[in-house]
Amino acid sequence: MSKKEAAKTVAELPEVNFSDYGGVRFLHLGTEWVQGSMLRDAPYDIELEYVQRMMAGLLFTDAAVVSKKHAMQLGLGSAALTKFCYKKLRMKTTAIEINPQVITACRLWFKLPRDDLRLHVIEADAAVEIKKPVHKGTVDFLHVDLYDHEAAAPVLDSADFYEDCHGLLAEDGVMTVNLFGRDSSYVQSLTKIAEAFGPEAVWAFRPTREGNTVVLAQRDPTRPERADLLQQAGVIESRWDLPAKKWLRLFAPAA
Repeated sequence: MSKKEAAKTVAELPEVNFSDYGGVRFLHLGTEWVQGSMLRDAPYDIELEYVQRMMAGLLFTDAAVVSKKHAMQLGLGSAALTKFCYKKLRMKTTAIEINPQVITACRLWFKLPRDDLRLHVIEADAAVEIKKPVHKGTVDFLHVDLYDHEAAAPVLDSADFYEDCHGLLAEDGVMTVNLFGRDSSYVQSLTKIAEAFGPEAVWAFRPTREGNTVVLAQRDPTRPERADLLQQAGVIESRWDLPAKKWLRLFAPAA
């Protein structure tokens, strides 16, 4: 891509701004739609309910080895997942974000740390970046939350895209996806995910009040007993203060 083409691409990306309401800071892409949030007094916690649910991969992972895992976010948003994985879970964390203004905003306004040995923020088109061999089979927690400034439907939602996501996952890796938008089709998206991962690998939450539906897909399908999931949820709540026991009332295999 030439410098002229790159400049044109950046110019076409939406403006990034933020708003504060009470103790919460919200990220916007030039519209009233909320693209992410941060508790101003607890910037490394996760404020939004659906974003907390994006961490449901913890239900399938031994808490003792979480810090040795690798998390990747496709779409930075307000960096809530990136910061939580990096700061709270102490994981190697990679985020892929196409809009350089979002990266700058997260560092200026949303307490995203600078890159270091464990944190790497890549300015790139996720559809292109995840095809690179360097990423294949390296990701234990893959978080997919890709929306444009209108939040109408997922930006990447094809069968080929979910195949590429499957290829990113390490052994026992897990993907979570936020399915939301007035023009999105939950059933069609779920079908594509099931085709890529297998129907036995797919789990889903009930929608939030706002309409966000988080879907989880395992690289290697398992169906843990409910007692085991409850025990794991208790560990998640005590270690990381996420409402994991509540998750289990709203979370089940999709098929």
